[in-house]
Order: sequence, then C-alpha cells, then structure tokens
Amino acid sequence: MTPTTATAAEPAPAPSTPQSPPGLDERIARALVGAAVGDALGGPVEGWTPEQIAERHGGRVTGIVGPWHGENWRTARPIAPYHKGDGHVTDDTLMTHALVRVYDRVRDHLDAYAVADHLVPDLLSPRWIPELEAEALPLQRIFLAEKWIVARLHYGHVDPREAGAGNIVNCGAAMYMAPVGLVNAGHPEAAYAEALEIAAPHQSSYGREAAGVFAAAVAAACHPGATPDAVIDAALALAKDGTRSAIEEVCEAASHHDDFEAALAPLRAAVEPFDTVGPDYRSPSLGARRPSRLHAIEELPIALGMLLVGGGDYRRTVLGSVNYGRDCDSIATMSGAIAGALGSEVPADWAATVTEASRLDLHAPARTLARVTREVFARDLERRRSHEEAFAALAGTR
Repeated sequence: MTPTTATAAEPAPAPSTPQSPPGLDERIARALVGAAVGDALGGPVEGWTPEQIAERHGGRVTGIVGPWHGENWRTARPIAPYHKGDGHVTDDTLMTHALVRVYDRVRDHLDAYAVADHLVPDLLSPRWIPELEAEALPLQRIFLAEKWIVARLHYGHVDPREAGAGNIVNCGAAMYMAPVGLVNAGHPEAAYAEALEIAAPHQSSYGREAAGVFAAAVAAACHPGATPDAVIDAALALAKDGTRSAIEEVCEAASHHDDFEAALAPLRAAVEPFDTVGPDYRSPSLGARRPSRLHAIEELPIALGMLLVGGGDYRRTVLGSVNYGRDCDSIATMSGAIAGALGSEVPADWAATVTEASRLDLHAPARTLARVTREVFARDLERRRSHEEAFAALAGTR
C-alpha cells in the first residue's frame, strides 16, 4: 500500500466573510485540521516544562519546530523512536482520523460495539505513520493506553461496554473525540452521551468523563454565535466530580489573563490539585492515572483555559497550549479543535506544512465527516418524528 498523500481533488471549503459566519462544513474542516495542526505543533515539545521549551528554542515556540533532540531523534528515546516535529502529526491525529473512518462505515451514531467492530480492525490495518516515516500498523505507534483497546477487545473478547475498566486513566480517549462533537454539532448533551459510550472500551473514571466533556465542548463551539465563555458554560453544565472542579478552577485563573505567557504558571497551579501525574511529567507520582472521583486529566481543563486566554483565536489558543509543555500535543489537539469549531481560521502555512510533512490530506476526513454528519442528522429527525407520533398516540394528544 502506498502512503496517503495530499490531494487537490476536492477544494477546501471557501473562507467565510464577516457577513457570512462559518457553516457546518467549514467548522468541521477547521476543527479537524485545527486539531491535527495543534497536534503537530505540540509533538516536538511534549513532556517538557515551559522553561525548558524556552531554553531549547531560544524563546517561545511560535510555529512548527524540529525534533527536540535534533538529528539524534532516532536514538535519543529508544522506547519511543518517533520523529516528533517538522510538522509530523502524532497518535492524537491518527486516532481522530481512525474514528472518522468508523463514522464513515457506520454512517450513524456510534456505540461501544462500533469500537470493537470497526475501530479495532482499523488499528490493525497498515497505514502511513508520519512519525515512523513508514507504512505500519497504527497499533505499533499508539500508546499503551490505546493498545489496551486491541488487547481487551481483539484478543480478550471483553464486553466492549466494560473493557475500559482497569486501563490507566489518562487523556487517551479524550484526545480523539472531536468527531463526536462534530457529528452532534450544536447538541452538547448528545455529544457527551455518545462520547461516554464510545470511550467505554478504552477508559474509565475521569478519563472517560473527559472524553464526554471534550466532545460536548466541540459540539457547543459549533453553535451559531458561540463564544469561548459559552463553550465553558456548556462543559460545566455536563462535567462531573473532579473534572468539573478542575475546569472551574482553571477557567477562573484563565479569566484574568489575555496573554498566554502570563497565564502559564497560574493555569498549572490551578490544575495541579486535580492532576494525578505530579510535577515531573516524565516521572509520574505513585497515585498517577488511577480511577478517582476527585481528580481530572490535566489536558482538557488546560485546553479550555487556553481557549479563554486566547479569546477563541486559533493561533493564540494553540500557541498557549503548545508552550504550556507537559502533554501539550494533546492539549493543543483539543484546544485547536474547539477554536476551529468556533470558526477561527487555522493558519494556512501551518496547515500546508503539516499536510506535506505528514503526507496526509488533512481536509479529506473533514469532507467525509461533513457528509456523514448530514446523514446522521436526517436519521435523527426521522427518529424524532417517529417518537413524537408514537407519544402523541399514546398520550392522546393527536
């Protein structure tokens, strides 16, 4: 199989004008391309602190940069010999695109069984992996928490609705839930419920909760006239336990800043009581990644906080997420998706570089998902009308 390459067969949606707010297709494109570009920007500085990032790059990262270890990227981290940087997307984007392909096959809302029946086989099918610069199984690139899905469902034959129990709790399920929010555009409650169902084979506890809340945030961002504050309100209306508390604290801290440089330390301080990883990202604490009603993943609250700091502007939001460090590829994936769903444009030069470097058509999944989303909405309308007729007959209100 040859690598997937960028194609100009179908043009990207035309840019909107001030008199013409972005429509559904354009928001889907900006969200998915925005997620991929944020992922590629954050990949090379993932795991480091803001101070280390500034020292390594002679200041804040303002665009696409090369590998942290330069030409020694192949041997610097033998367990993870990935070419992070130079515009390469990571497993966040690989999983996001895989979920789009599942929607393309099912062409309806998804559940835990769709993960078993379609996502798992997709992870076992050879594809071009940018960080490996080779064709390989996505399974060979994804993190241990995502390999869990294949181990439990393909080999263990566990009930898909229960398979996530026992996995390490992290942002693995949340990072690729943007398509769920887009399929449920404008309906955060439905996005939240569907994402919780899809995440069941993958995560439990606050990792699964984050998946639901992130999908809800993307759905809320698609609402005409939505603002960053409205997105936060929608997330808080659905979030539970530690996830809700973490979002509240981080967004309160973020509300006092409109420059990410000043916000870096306050946002970290706000999320720290809820974060189980601890101060040293590469050496997690003993209680890290265990189920809890008191804790939250770090990535989602910070992504929402940076959305506020950046005022919903894609460039400002994503650069704040990237320079935050730690798991910044996933933070920038999430914040980039939400900013894109709000309608903020992704810098064309960044998107072009990521497209070429990753050898992926970043707009193709968006075109696919836009078609599927319209089909799903038509089915939802039909189901709703059928329910209304049945209820009217039962209640005698015809």
